[in-house]
Amino acid sequence: MATAPITSSNVPGELLPRTITAPIFDKSQEQSAVMALARRAPLSLDATTSVPIPMDVPTADWVGQAAKKPLSTGGIDVKQMQAKKLAVLIPVAMEVARTNTAGLYDQLQKDLPTAFARAFDHAAIHGKTMKGAAGPFTEYLAATSNSVALGTATQANGGIWADFVTGMSEVIDGDWDYTGTVADHRLKPQLLLATDTTGRPILVDTQTPGTDMAAAGTLIGEPLAYSRSVSGKQRRQSASTDTGLRAIGGDWSQAAYGVGMDITIRVSDQATYVDEDGGVHSAFQENLVLILAEAYYGFVMGDVDAFVKFTGTPSGT
Repeated sequence: MATAPITSSNVPGELLPRTITAPIFDKSQEQSAVMALARRAPLSLDATTSVPIPMDVPTADWVGQAAKKPLSTGGIDVKQMQAKKLAVLIPVAMEVARTNTAGLYDQLQKDLPTAFARAFDHAAIHGKTMKGAAGPFTEYLAATSNSVALGTATQANGGIWADFVTGMSEVIDGDWDYTGTVADHRLKPQLLLATDTTGRPILVDTQTPGTDMAAAGTLIGEPLAYSRSVSGKQRRQSASTDTGLRAIGGDWSQAAYGVGMDITIRVSDQATYVDEDGGVHSAFQENLVLILAEAYYGFVMGDVDAFVKFTGTPSGT
């Protein structure tokens, strides 16, 4: 999937050459589970973007010759999508930046897309920032009133497979389509361990081997995408916590996202920054290179009850 153009400012050629910045962010959409299933819409940086949300299919009916034409009961609502800035500031030792440029680039190539995908998915799913404050989007997936607790159905009655079908039924009974599921990585072992009453696996596999894409499998016959932001417990982030949310599925025509036109990378060895404890650091004095990456994203939803959430027991409880 093509990504937005990237611009750079004050980037030393030996650190992040302009010719290799684009592939870094090309992976951010592959690793975002929400982006893998939701539909993309244009996003304006300096104004709101109007996103049409179909409320119903227009109703056509038979009519006699010269008779009054039937009025459609269908309609289209309009959601306003606003660009919200996502940023990360990375302090790097000058010695690393100048003597191990290849290693630094390799690490950034792995970590930057993950950081952006995590933050976007966390906001779109939970409505929160990575630190637990109110998120940038007024609408979010976990706000749905539809919910199924995994483990409700006994093994004799279909087990976890039946739980997901029950959730699908909640969406379909609300006159929506069930078109896919985003799930936490902790769910995959549960799916693979699920067996029928004779010990045979109910699910063979939920991900295509040899891929690292978020969307790489199916569940109950519909696309499946994995993201650690579903539970909220992130790898290599000790402050994150497991909410117990294990999956969200539903009608993804009711969710739209946008990516801003400009993704910028700026580098400075002169600037200052403030750490988590409020301490002020000088890049010049401490011999650091500061790498600032910024991007713009938007997210809107139609009817939140076009989705259903699947919950489990939070890890560690």
